[in-house]
Amino acid sequence: MSNATRILLALVIGLALGIFAAAQVPVVGTQIAYWLDIVGSLWLNGLRMTVVPLVVALLITGIVKSAEAARAGPMAARTVTWIVVMMGLSAAMGALLTPTVLSLWPMPSESAAALRAALTGVPAVAEQPPLRDFLVALVPTNPIASAANDSILPLLIFTLVFAFAVTRLAQGPRAQMAGFFSALADAMVIVIEWVLKLAPIGVFALAFVVGARSGHAALGAVAHYIVTVSIVGIIVGGFAYLVAVFAGKVRLREYARQIAPVQAFAVSTQSSLASLPLMLKKAEALGVRESTAGLVLPMAVALLRVTGPAMNLAVALYVANWFGVELSGFDYGFAIFIAALTSMGAVSLPGSVSFVTSIAPICLALGIPIEPLALLIAVETLPDIFRTTGNVQMDVALATAIEASEKEKTNAIS
Repeated sequence: MSNATRILLALVIGLALGIFAAAQVPVVGTQIAYWLDIVGSLWLNGLRMTVVPLVVALLITGIVKSAEAARAGPMAARTVTWIVVMMGLSAAMGALLTPTVLSLWPMPSESAAALRAALTGVPAVAEQPPLRDFLVALVPTNPIASAANDSILPLLIFTLVFAFAVTRLAQGPRAQMAGFFSALADAMVIVIEWVLKLAPIGVFALAFVVGARSGHAALGAVAHYIVTVSIVGIIVGGFAYLVAVFAGKVRLREYARQIAPVQAFAVSTQSSLASLPLMLKKAEALGVRESTAGLVLPMAVALLRVTGPAMNLAVALYVANWFGVELSGFDYGFAIFIAALTSMGAVSLPGSVSFVTSIAPICLALGIPIEPLALLIAVETLPDIFRTTGNVQMDVALATAIEASEKEKTNAIS
């Protein structure tokens, strides 16, 4: 049994036992919930302690690798440009689609209220500072203090500037800096994997507490969350068809026919990397030359997770809606920026790891509680199907688009 399955079972059993205890033996259920709340909070703190160093390390290594890939040649540079644009558009779509879905199909108010009451460890939502103070604080006077205070947006801005500075170093120092932060990221991934091995215990504890305090309302809220986030992923992934048809000059029927086996394989494996050999084969069947597919698709698997920004932002906005956090236009703008940035930095990580490192920074930057993420990670297996399917669709569509642009360039020269 995989760890993801154990976590999901822990959620189901914890909720069921919590609901049963509250209904049958409420006094005992309350006492058990008190102690399990401590266990769950300790596990959540274990997740939180890894977020800042891992995000910083991944962001620096991601930018350095992207810059090196862009130096590999014109086709590689165009591919990186496409990837950056797609990630930004994905985040913007997440910011647009999530409030739309929630307005058309809101979470039942009684479920939201019950869950807010159940998660007693969630701090009160802080008031937004005045606009001047907010803008001035974007450039940190002390990045270390920003990290210590979970001031994630100023920290990310400093990290972004620092990472681009690293790309301008000579080859030797650049390789040393990239190697250091790559090793730091690898070490932090090991730590978070240790924490996630304890996830069944932590999720069970938190689920019992939520079940005992909110009753059956928790079940409907979890189902509502899964459907909402999945809808966002399905819509964003569906744009791959438009990219293939209009940018890749591929017939819609032919693209749909060739991508279907890749989709089926992605659903079964939930891995873009494992789907790469089949993606190469189907891209060539769509008229993409082997030389183009051999360059573009590995880069896409490594850097492009097109559903990531949209679905990660959808999770954060869902929690904001859940806890009544009001966001301004500035907040949405920065949320789009952070979602695109952290999703590119989260490449090649296990889904459970990237779930924490990609979504927690958005929540921390906007004052959205991150405590619910400890529960939502338990059901990530289901939305992750649509994450992976949308990603492989767009990877192949990107290969057709790059191939079409290369052919147009060749025809123009000749």
